[in-house]
Amino acid sequence: MSGITRFQSEPGAWSPSDETPADAFTTDDRTERDHVVFASDNGGLLTGVWECAPSVLEIDAYPVHELMTVLTGSVTITDRDTRVVETFTPGDTFFVQKGTRLTWEITQTLRKYYVIVA
Repeated sequence: MSGITRFQSEPGAWSPSDETPADAFTTDDRTERDHVVFASDNGGLLTGVWECAPSVLEIDAYPVHELMTVLTGSVTITDRDTRVVETFTPGDTFFVQKGTRLTWEITQTLRKYYVIVA
């Protein structure tokens, strides 16, 4: 097995994901899926591709440090402490710091690459 992994924007195998509560979805589409590309032995580092239908979440403390690149769709994030609002679309890369209070609004089905450090 190589120590180098190529990310695919359309992974061959998806797993169901349940990070988003059912009542957070804003359309009849409740699709949420994940493809983990790499997970460290201790669980401290995770990389992959995640996809989710339109939804809105109020997050009191973002649970991890996460770097993301949007592949498709759109997400608008509001930092609830500073009131800064940012919209990210395909090609945008952004970072959310662990503990950030935010509103996460997926306005178009979002697919993203992610790197998570717990």
